[in-house]
Amino acid sequence: MKVPFHGLSLAKGEILRRLPTYMGMEIGPSIATVLPVFNEENFIESCLRSLLDQTIPHGDHMVLILDGGSTDGTLNVIERVVSGVDPATTPKVVVMNNPGRSVAHARNLALNELPSSVEFMVEMIGHATVSPTHFEDRLNAWKQAEATDGTKLAGVGVRVHAATHELIRTESWIESAISSPLGHRGGQFSRFTKPGLTQIPAFVMHRRSAIESVGGWDEAFLSSQDSELSMRLIKAGYSLRRDPSPEVFMAKRTTLKQWWRMSFRYGFWRTKVLMKHPKRRNFAEFLPLLGIALTGTLVASGSSEWWLPGAAYLSTLCLTGLVQAFRQRRPSLMVGLPLCLAMLHTGFSLGLIGGLVRKPRAANDRS
Repeated sequence: MKVPFHGLSLAKGEILRRLPTYMGMEIGPSIATVLPVFNEENFIESCLRSLLDQTIPHGDHMVLILDGGSTDGTLNVIERVVSGVDPATTPKVVVMNNPGRSVAHARNLALNELPSSVEFMVEMIGHATVSPTHFEDRLNAWKQAEATDGTKLAGVGVRVHAATHELIRTESWIESAISSPLGHRGGQFSRFTKPGLTQIPAFVMHRRSAIESVGGWDEAFLSSQDSELSMRLIKAGYSLRRDPSPEVFMAKRTTLKQWWRMSFRYGFWRTKVLMKHPKRRNFAEFLPLLGIALTGTLVASGSSEWWLPGAAYLSTLCLTGLVQAFRQRRPSLMVGLPLCLAMLHTGFSLGLIGGLVRKPRAANDRS
């Protein structure tokens, strides 16, 4: 079988010399990292090396990379990394094409193709890295959660941090916006400090049998597929937890254009999730729209205080920027943080509306 690698056509054994020996067999690893990728040339090497350099026995873990049609050097980098490690001391790596291209398609493909020995599926992305003890920390977190929830436990998420490289100016603005209570709203980027139940775990390690019991990922969701899956798991009686001990270091967007597109996409797909799972609603997500409605009502009524909601909002953003600029010793946050928060709230709110009036379409907000 030939697998294309960015203009090359090489047999699996020529690149990934230890790949197909147990695919479909009962003997094999118990944990599989499922890694959908698309044009991750700048990040995939550090991501993959961090996954291969772990403290758990290498035979307990494998990495399944599903490429959605990368047109850059992503596959070349993967080839170089995998061909340069010792197969006797590192986890097995399998590369597959993902014809459906979306993350949901990739994870369902993994669900069907992984060896039967795999009990846990770990969500990962190509622009994230982990520490050498990451899977050891995950297993400890799972053991503690399972002691409480038993077989009802479907997944345990982790805490998400900024990438380990030095952030450029715009990256620091975006990271600060995501970290702010005005930005994450208790979501996947929450800076939580204690283990507990959640509806929105990040980078989850799922129990494979739980995923299979609810039919896998909904491929109609080109984004927010994990949030939608979580709701079905909870409806089916499973529990989802998060633990701050396992950590993932994620590279966020690097330009304001990417940030705007991401904000809109998150809002758009949040509407799609809410249409299917109304209980997923969060009142705080609608505050910007309510603020606009209040301002409009005051204007329509002829009130001379119509400007107060907007002034209070802008003052809050500016104060947040000032505080963070002082704490982080980054003067540019006085302008950049309020700007990114305003873009997030506006883009997300427009996305909420967009989700009601137009059909989904694929988008790449990292370009």
